[in-house]
Amino acid sequence: MKLILLSGGSGKRLWPLSNDARSKQFLRILDGPGGLKESMVERVWRQLGETGLQSSSYIAAGKAQEEMIRVHAGLSVPLIIEPERRDTFPAIALSAVYLYSVAGVSLDEVVTILPVDPYVEDAFFHKISELEQVIRDSGCDMALMGVKPTFPSEKYGYIVPETDEPKLIINAAGDVTEAEVNDAETGNARSYRLVRHFTEKPREDAASELMQRGALWNCGVFAFKLGYLINLLIEKRIPIQYDELVNQYSTLVKTSFDYEVVERAKQVAVLPFDGCWKDLGTWNTLTEEMGTSELGEHITTELATDTHVINELGIPITILGIKNAIVAASPDGILVSDKASSPRIKEVLKNSDKRPMYEERRWGYYIVLDYLKYPDGSEVMTKRVCLDRGKNFSYHYHNNRCEVWTILSGEGEMMLDDQLRTVKAGDIINIPLGSRHCLLALTPMEMIEVMRGTQLVEEESVRLEADWNDIMQYCMI
Repeated sequence: MKLILLSGGSGKRLWPLSNDARSKQFLRILDGPGGLKESMVERVWRQLGETGLQSSSYIAAGKAQEEMIRVHAGLSVPLIIEPERRDTFPAIALSAVYLYSVAGVSLDEVVTILPVDPYVEDAFFHKISELEQVIRDSGCDMALMGVKPTFPSEKYGYIVPETDEPKLIINAAGDVTEAEVNDAETGNARSYRLVRHFTEKPREDAASELMQRGALWNCGVFAFKLGYLINLLIEKRIPIQYDELVNQYSTLVKTSFDYEVVERAKQVAVLPFDGCWKDLGTWNTLTEEMGTSELGEHITTELATDTHVINELGIPITILGIKNAIVAASPDGILVSDKASSPRIKEVLKNSDKRPMYEERRWGYYIVLDYLKYPDGSEVMTKRVCLDRGKNFSYHYHNNRCEVWTILSGEGEMMLDDQLRTVKAGDIINIPLGSRHCLLALTPMEMIEVMRGTQLVEEESVRLEADWNDIMQYCMI
């Protein structure tokens, strides 16, 4: 079985910590091993390793998330990169075509799709492993995993199963134990049901009725044989060769995989999961799993009960008597909200197009300190840039801007127009428009970067090489 983890998100639901460059799955605010904080991506990728599924897993994401995923899941993580952000159907179609035409995966192989950011226990991934056998036993087009609801939620979609008896999953050897038969009779661990229909985000009273009928939360996990989707793409006249599909990707309709495929499948099975599963997509759900109510510089009085403070700014925040609230501050802005109202932030910011003021990269991170745009169209941006020891920028140049670097701390090696030089704290380097440049941090480094031009966006950078050894070889030619 192959697993595809979908990494998307607009970065609005957990604003101001999340943005278009740092979606919720990259926030390091969950408790991890050894007392360290970890992100949702780090947690899920670690759990896949602990349950033996990591070696057969890929992460599908847009270009903008490539570096962030490598920072959080490792440089060797297998990635399938979307040319642009569209929706889950195009992303899964691209992933399936990659498995078929690039990775050489058999059409008989079962492929399982899941989000990159569920908050779950390890048993969730052991249950995912059973989906392959459900597909083979049931003969269904699709097999979904449904979570047994704990309350009548209006936020989730529901999978409504048929009312007939649950069907037993036969193990690989074809044997059936007495315990497994008992499980099937009670609808427990090793049994599945056929799906009658789907209901999307019902009202609370309707959700309660669905729960009484045995409906399950749709957690976005579904499996199918690779050949099923490849044949479907052929019917839709969508290319099944990876390079060709990449070139035509912008023409694919923006639609969800649930609507385009799952809800139109002839026969669908659902495998129940009765365990811990949470979608930490809003502040009021995320704060339940943070492990601490206070991160960053702050002063909170004893009357500020059940209030969470997350401060990424270098200035103190003082909380006096506010109860059941979230106070979050980052270079992108400041949010003060009672927890019940916090899910509305996505709606409030839906028309906002401000650029991210904080980004993590494979080499470190930067914070935008100031940005100005003048009447003549020229722009000036000032960043504080921090590089980790042993990391480097790519070797690149710009056609629409010049830069000035002021080294604040640390020591490194800089390549400027194929000439190597040592730089240290106090140095000021002018980088004219069109000059090739990069920097390797011999120690942790911090600098101020002032850029001036007409296009101060990452897409304007022309990258030549990324690895330092490749850069050295490139400059020697």
